[in-house]
Amino acid sequence: MKKRCINAPKAPAAVGPYCHATVAGNLIFLSGQGPMAPDGSGPRRDSFEVEVRQTLDNIKAVLEGAGASLEHVVKTNVYLSDMNNFAEMNGIYKEYFPSEPPARTTIQAGRLPLDFRIEIDAIAMLPG
Repeated sequence: MKKRCINAPKAPAAVGPYCHATVAGNLIFLSGQGPMAPDGSGPRRDSFEVEVRQTLDNIKAVLEGAGASLEHVVKTNVYLSDMNNFAEMNGIYKEYFPSEPPARTTIQAGRLPLDFRIEIDAIAMLPG
């Protein structure tokens, strides 16, 4: 089985030596996404709601770059800098995954890259 590196044109550039996602077989493994502005201007420092939405929009952009969508996500890992933000994140998250949401793990991390308040990685299936 070969693997394929995905760098999605509509997603913000990676901040390190990694791909946005790797396709292996019929699975897509997404690198962690945070609230980076897709225009390359850096992290979005705004309300927590805006940061969650930007993070999920970045995941959506990476999936589209791989030929998939949010419907194809089977597992996510959500990393919060403060578990007190769990309820707000959860409410926004369910807007992006309104039916048959993926399996999910949510933890509070000691510190996230670029002092993000949220980071999410995902595993999805290729359609078809």
